[in-house]
Amino acid sequence: MEPINPYILISAVILDLLIGDPRWFPHPVVYMGKLIMVLEKVLRRLVTNERAGGIILLVLTVSITVGLAFALLKGAYAVSPYLGFAVAVILSWSCIAARSLHRESRLVAYALGMGDLAAARRYLSNIVGRDTAELDEPEIWRATVETVAENTSDGVIAPLFYLCLGGPVLAIAYKAINTLDSMVGYRNERYLELGRASARFDDLANFIPARITGLLMVAAAPLLGLSAKNSWRIMRRDGRNHSSPNSGIPEAAVAGALGIRLGGTNLYAGKPVPKPTIGDAIQQISQASWRGAVRLMYGSEALLVLGWLLTTSMFY
Repeated sequence: MEPINPYILISAVILDLLIGDPRWFPHPVVYMGKLIMVLEKVLRRLVTNERAGGIILLVLTVSITVGLAFALLKGAYAVSPYLGFAVAVILSWSCIAARSLHRESRLVAYALGMGDLAAARRYLSNIVGRDTAELDEPEIWRATVETVAENTSDGVIAPLFYLCLGGPVLAIAYKAINTLDSMVGYRNERYLELGRASARFDDLANFIPARITGLLMVAAAPLLGLSAKNSWRIMRRDGRNHSSPNSGIPEAAVAGALGIRLGGTNLYAGKPVPKPTIGDAIQQISQASWRGAVRLMYGSEALLVLGWLLTTSMFY
């Protein structure tokens, strides 16, 4: 694994911006999910200690995924440098989710704009883990802004960070860890022990990218007509007001830049889960807040890519 070729990075980012994650494309995350389900079933039968089984699940999933990606990339380059380049671009593109996050959140925003709360709740349920059936319009906007903010780190900046550091194979490794966390990293009876290793490793993998995301959002804010000063202030003050050691950082940066309050009580499986608030309610959360969060996502992505290209150009 080595730092990514700048031309591969640019091609992957442009491809994501143009077509996102088309439903016809055999996305690697889908196959990661199938692999995780198979391994979970096998390990539950063979390993009685669930915590140990969770460690094995993490190691096997990441090892198999990385091994396949490495073999595919090496094989493609052995056939032709052009084929290798194409495969590297496709693998890199599959790790970035900016356009997909924008599209999925826009479905919620469009439904709210049409006054269709039922549709907005249904679309929202595809991108958040909380119960959505009883949410009113302000709560739907809050959930949408929160998921855009959080996933700017998980789905955009973190994959780009690992792409820049180690190319497509390292980024694929990150996606495997992130997919594991989304499937087994729950604090419930079924996954508390089995998913512990995956959840902790995901926290570790996202620790630096989440903080880079927050800084990028602060830097992007004035370029978008938003408040960098307030974004920085709220990120420092409220960035830890979250059950995740990482998710609060980008949420706080977004809340400060937009002058809104995020966080508060959510319902999960019918049970209220109180959470600290993030930010000050200077503005009411609305469609403008969602638009601002999306702009911050793209602005942060642009700054990271530009910064990496400027840095690498100094060494070429």
